[in-house]
Amino acid sequence: MARPRVLSGIQPTADSFHLGNYLGAVRQWVTLQETHDAFYCVVDLHAITVPTEPDALRRRSRVAAAQLFAAGLDPERSTVFVQSHVREHTELAWVLICLTGMGEAARMTQFKDKSAKFGESAASVGLFTYPILQAADILLYQADRVPVGADQKQHLELTRDLGQRFNHRFGDTFTLPEPYILKEVEKITDLQDPSAKMSKSSSSPAGILDVLEQPGPLRKKVMRAVTDTGSEVLFDEENKPGISNLLRIQSALTGTAIPDLVNRYEGQGYGTFKKDVAEAVVEAFTPIRERTEKLLSDETELDRMLAVGARRASEVARQTMEMVRDRVGFLPLA
Repeated sequence: MARPRVLSGIQPTADSFHLGNYLGAVRQWVTLQETHDAFYCVVDLHAITVPTEPDALRRRSRVAAAQLFAAGLDPERSTVFVQSHVREHTELAWVLICLTGMGEAARMTQFKDKSAKFGESAASVGLFTYPILQAADILLYQADRVPVGADQKQHLELTRDLGQRFNHRFGDTFTLPEPYILKEVEKITDLQDPSAKMSKSSSSPAGILDVLEQPGPLRKKVMRAVTDTGSEVLFDEENKPGISNLLRIQSALTGTAIPDLVNRYEGQGYGTFKKDVAEAVVEAFTPIRERTEKLLSDETELDRMLAVGARRASEVARQTMEMVRDRVGFLPLA
């Protein structure tokens, strides 16, 4: 029996993944490769929807790919590739753009959020159509499931709507994907502002734990994390959001249930607790950082690994686009 196919992507817009990326996406991907036909891409086409320096994009694309492999993605069990290496992504995106209403696209919250940040006049058409390219990424590989955070559910709903619309108009072509949501790590927040999601675009450097950061700075950030009134280690998101966030982090990295952690630190105060959280972060990230550095030291081999993934992905994408071209009515190339 064929395994269900899973597809997800990550942007190369920073010099390191952060804890939220790792817990909310990458670690989950590693687990899914054991039970799914897994396709994961570095979405460099999405990265250029905002101003990007070419040299930085090339460097960060390799850094992102290296971190994926270093975190445990196996090129024998997962198809790992760079989005722009498979030309069918943009071709399918154009077909889907032509099926998308202006109002439908304008309702996407990510465009609203980013255009509000940069100013609507500075926002590109690419940013406006970003969710449609994302739909093409998913539909192209006939994905059964898509790992998503709560903030991405709207985009997956658009993907399903566009796939269903194409199928209704042109005949059954696309698999309609279901979300795969890991609820217990949805709420990793900024260490300095526990009310905000940990994010490269909105968090301060002190609020983010980077996967490739050295142990010293990682420990300092955890020890300086905002805490709450009192000294008890309790999980209370309303009254103790800072401590609750640190408990979520330690629980996710160590596999220890939050109630058990609360019992462990009863009467001990914040100091001991924070030191243990810091050590859990360092123990999780150090081997990934070391393997990433090793992979980046041989760019030729890293590029070869990505080329293998691109060839596998291209074969699936080619088959899908052959169907799409025929059903839309494009003339075949003689």
